[in-house]
Amino acid sequence: MKLNEIGLPEGANRKTKRRGKGSGSGHGKNSCRGRKGALHRSGRTTRPGFEGGQMQLIRRIPKRGFNALFKDGTQIVNVEALNRFADNTVVGPAEMKKAGLIGSEQFPVKILGKGKLTKALIIKAHKCSGSAKKLVEAAGAKIEYLK
Repeated sequence: MKLNEIGLPEGANRKTKRRGKGSGSGHGKNSCRGRKGALHRSGRTTRPGFEGGQMQLIRRIPKRGFNALFKDGTQIVNVEALNRFADNTVVGPAEMKKAGLIGSEQFPVKILGKGKLTKALIIKAHKCSGSAKKLVEAAGAKIEYLK
């Protein structure tokens, strides 16, 4: 066998449907598009998820949970997590972000009273719970509120 004798198997190359070339082509009149409707027209497009008037999948599946429209995005830091900082240091949102305690400096930080604080720190936060305030004062630390 030589390279010039190699060819595609029979039936591998089909002729393309020549639509709209008259009734003799077998694809005349409606050009394989059926009758009327959006799919029949030229330039027709449908939006993503459109299922031809059938109820869309996104509307058929059950919805779960609740998504608040106006959530404040407050980030929570427990008192026990602040023990990783050295004594007498100022701990603000920037330091908390560096330590991986919060995700972003953009949202307010609230200190909660889980655990014990053993270091005297200067804590800068937007909010603080009552129990956290007691624990912080008992450890000799201070809280400065940010605006």
